[in-house]
Amino acid sequence: MKIIFATLFFFLFAQIAAQDIDIELFKNGFSSPLDLQHAGDDRLFVVEQGGRIKILQADGTINANFYLNISSQVSSGGEQGLLGLAFHPDYSNNGYFFVNYTKTNGDSRISRFSVDPTNPDIALSSSEFIIIEYDQPFSNHNGGGIAFGADGYLYIAVGDGGSGGDPGNRAQNTSLLLGKLLRIDIDNLSTGRNYSIPTDNPYAGSAVNAEEIWAYGLRNPWRFSFDSLNQDLWIGDVGQQNIEEIDRAGSTEAGLNYGWRCYEGSSPYNTSGCAPMQDLTFPIAEYSSSSNTSNCSITGGYVYRGSTYSTMQGLYFFADVCSGLIGTVDASGNLIEHGTFSGSWVSFGVDANKELYIVGIGGSIFRIIDTAIAGTLELDIPLSIAMTPNPASENLHIAAKNHQMRSISIVDITGSLILKEDSLLSSSIDIDVSSLNQGFYIVKIDSENGRTITKKLVVK
Repeated sequence: MKIIFATLFFFLFAQIAAQDIDIELFKNGFSSPLDLQHAGDDRLFVVEQGGRIKILQADGTINANFYLNISSQVSSGGEQGLLGLAFHPDYSNNGYFFVNYTKTNGDSRISRFSVDPTNPDIALSSSEFIIIEYDQPFSNHNGGGIAFGADGYLYIAVGDGGSGGDPGNRAQNTSLLLGKLLRIDIDNLSTGRNYSIPTDNPYAGSAVNAEEIWAYGLRNPWRFSFDSLNQDLWIGDVGQQNIEEIDRAGSTEAGLNYGWRCYEGSSPYNTSGCAPMQDLTFPIAEYSSSSNTSNCSITGGYVYRGSTYSTMQGLYFFADVCSGLIGTVDASGNLIEHGTFSGSWVSFGVDANKELYIVGIGGSIFRIIDTAIAGTLELDIPLSIAMTPNPASENLHIAAKNHQMRSISIVDITGSLILKEDSLLSSSIDIDVSSLNQGFYIVKIDSENGRTITKKLVVK
């Protein structure tokens, strides 16, 4: 992350029927919490950066004793610390859980621990079984998220090794673990390793490429998750200068290259020696963290699959560390801005009922809630925009369905306004884009009833 633990210039969003998002405090008083997980019951496990895990009960009380305390083994501060927690899919029977932390020398370690068989609220700190370790050349970009997929394998998010601009081109180097999403089998050991390689990993059996790799081309994947309905993979990847990206992949899509350091989001960054664009996987959505905004670093979240808020169903939630933004992305890639909230958001979590929480580094855990406002019939009619052709080189046709457009703005990746059409009150318009430089732009359309949608435009 560019700034951690320390407006798309306009956001890609499409309104959905009279919906608004808010947060309500569930519990505060934690010390730099970074992750929130459940073990299949009513308890929530709060991971603190300094190396401790606390149990938060459903009634809002915090257990007096730590669930785990390995603070003496953890380097904490900046982007280092106890960064991730995942419970084994069969935790109720085997008592195994896994943590991702930076050691006192700054390198990364993923270890397995066991719960005390006589006390479900205490882990055995002496039970550590080291799964995998890898060097970190710099103190930042450690990734840190870990999660089990429906396939039973452990996935590990690894940053590009730090500094800025990936100076070692590590994210594109498939012989290295840095800048990757890893996938390993922790239930079976192999010769010389405390895990084995799933046979369907893209580089399984390779003598050249790292067999652990599931996906690559990531800068600093700060939180990833699986959609509990269809197991789609969602990743929030922190940008370098201007763009924060959200990546999505199907559960069986292996070996995808998300493009860093060649591209920052959809925008070229350093394409020297890079694969052609058609071989890369670009974000489903992105937003700006340029100097013209208050954004700085994305925190990836979850697709909401709880039962309390029907209008939130299927929306992927993300946040920004600096601005306090909370946003969503739907299955079509429309990014919705739900406003900025008072908090430096560093993680999301779900409980056993799939209800959603958000974690502030300042020490508080909040629930995500939907404060639906009854709307008029007009507001309940979806705003739909068609923009063709895209990519465009000369003429761009924009047409609105069900509404009239009031204004249209085009901005570049730095957030600078390139073109604006006001007082339209029209359902369609043609815009000459032949004078625009080749590249990536955002088109923001305001309707006559105050709703807004933005679309990604590529000029070729």
